[in-house]
Amino acid sequence: MAGWEVTVCVSELADIRPLRILGATVLDLETSLSSQTDAGVWPDGMAIAAKVFESDPRVRQGVLRNIEDRSFEVTVWGAACPSELDCRTEGVQHRLSVAARAFKARALAALGQPVDVLEDAEMFRCSGTPDHLAADLLPVG
Repeated sequence: MAGWEVTVCVSELADIRPLRILGATVLDLETSLSSQTDAGVWPDGMAIAAKVFESDPRVRQGVLRNIEDRSFEVTVWGAACPSELDCRTEGVQHRLSVAARAFKARALAALGQPVDVLEDAEMFRCSGTPDHLAADLLPVG
């Protein structure tokens, strides 16, 4: 995500060091959702954990609305794609650079997670491959 301004909304602000290592601005999810209005700056894209989509009806409603309106691209990660998104998204992969793997390893280490084996590519589901991501996200299959 070179050159991107990334903001991450989390439900628990316990340890945000891994996100800071990755260069993200961190906000509280509840505060962000309660202050959401139709005015203001909208993102070019949104990446969301499948678990959050399934567990928070406000997030689900916003994601589905933005996919329908094509307001911005939505990318979902997680073990399984929610059934509501399966037919609205396509599988894509992002190949990690050496630098990206190094930053990811540091972030995982800060969480106390194993960093022995990092995959060269990450898999996601995307509501379409936007032009500005075409070089980074490749269709799967």
